[in-house]
Amino acid sequence: MIKVENLKKSYSGRTVVDIPSLTLKGGEIVGLTGRNGAGKTTLLRLILALTKADTGCVLSDGINVARSERWKDFTGAFLDDSFLLDFLTPTEYFRFIGRLTGLSPSASEGCVAPYASLLEGVDDVLLRHLSAGCRQRTGLVAALMRSPRVVILDEPFTYLDAPSCETLTELLRAYIAAHPEALILLTSHDAGLLSRLCTRRLVMEDGRLSTASDR
Repeated sequence: MIKVENLKKSYSGRTVVDIPSLTLKGGEIVGLTGRNGAGKTTLLRLILALTKADTGCVLSDGINVARSERWKDFTGAFLDDSFLLDFLTPTEYFRFIGRLTGLSPSASEGCVAPYASLLEGVDDVLLRHLSAGCRQRTGLVAALMRSPRVVILDEPFTYLDAPSCETLTELLRAYIAAHPEALILLTSHDAGLLSRLCTRRLVMEDGRLSTASDR
């Protein structure tokens, strides 16, 4: 589903991503962990063509993400608040996301319905007036609502309380069970959580990847 080849990215002479080869397949929940500054978010931004690579490429379902936007049709992502439109309410935001793929307001509401448990307690006021946790939950639902084949999430459990973390964990498990061809790639500092949730875990250090150990 996603293939990385000779991917490198540097800032101010410091290499933050250096991945000769990586293949992520459908049916996986892949967890990426590592210290702050290890390059995790930069890797996600390269996969989403939000950052330009110095060398190499990212292929999503065979599509070079830097040369075509066709991969956006089957990709859902939430990295941070910049993905939100804070002058909209959650309902308006979901309708906006749905409209990008031709969904009517009622169809958008139907796509959001399976994730109602994650939105419990989220008021339908302007996103800028919501807590960080409520904004996080809104962004996560927006990433999932179109049933994308590729889901990219950066620290999705940040700002969530314990019940919401458990709800999200169960929703992601249910998602991959209902969409066995899908790929979920997420980052987290919580190695224990990744161990319970993910089918595959990777560790990033100084821009390089290694397979996580269960020891």
